[in-house]
Amino acid sequence: MDFLRPETLAEALALKAERPDAVPIAGGTDVMVELNFDHRRPPALLDLTRVPELQRWDEGLRIGAGVPYARIIAELGDRLPGLAMASRTVGSPQIRNRGTVGGNLGAASPAGDTHPVLLASDAVVEVASARGSRMIPATEFYLGVKRNALEQDELIVAVHLKPAAGPQQFSKVGTRNAMVIAVCSFAISLFPAEKRVGAAVGSAAPTPRRAREAEEFLASELDFSSPKPLLDSVKREFGELVSRAASPIDDVRGSAAYRKHALAVMARRTLGWAWQELIDGERACA
Repeated sequence: MDFLRPETLAEALALKAERPDAVPIAGGTDVMVELNFDHRRPPALLDLTRVPELQRWDEGLRIGAGVPYARIIAELGDRLPGLAMASRTVGSPQIRNRGTVGGNLGAASPAGDTHPVLLASDAVVEVASARGSRMIPATEFYLGVKRNALEQDELIVAVHLKPAAGPQQFSKVGTRNAMVIAVCSFAISLFPAEKRVGAAVGSAAPTPRRAREAEEFLASELDFSSPKPLLDSVKREFGELVSRAASPIDDVRGSAAYRKHALAVMARRTLGWAWQELIDGERACA
């Protein structure tokens, strides 16, 4: 196995064009597990840890693919609360110090913790090759189980997000509190100025996915201009619509029926938390 170690993005893209079979590695929290269990034996590894362009984020919230979860929590939690919440649920402190959102996207596992937040927050993925760069909305990035929209010679360069326009929440069910793959997960983002909601499920379908009907329902029910406590019937209907957006399977971590039930519960709770945050914010402004 060859080990390729570029020191600039241009060099990394040139190597990827020359060796499209090279597997990118940054934090290694997914790739090294596959190697250690002999589930994967690529001809080459493309180490991206020395590429400075991937380690930075800027005020426009262009987050380099190599920025680890720990930095997202510490440096961006006030502007991207949903992504910070999801990042806190990733593995252990050691994994959060190494793992990256770029790696999460590259693996494209349906159970990836950041995916629902990226979908609910209208994220855009920046990818590049020696041929040039392109922007892929998160809604078009996930193609199937562990399959994404990257071409063979492309690398994930950054994720683009806007600062949270309103309250955001993330919730995840697992067999324990730490170092666990999600049985299912859910993210919600409120956009009061646009009078709309983003909602997405994870680990409950072949790909992470938006809950479109649930979003449309809330947009028609919520009074963003004068927020008041929600009726239980609204929360219940939202939960049912979120559950309906999923198409889970039975596996060793949970049954399809349990996942649907858990998603409905998480959707109700996170909506309640986010809406109460909006109410409290309105009161504070008043």
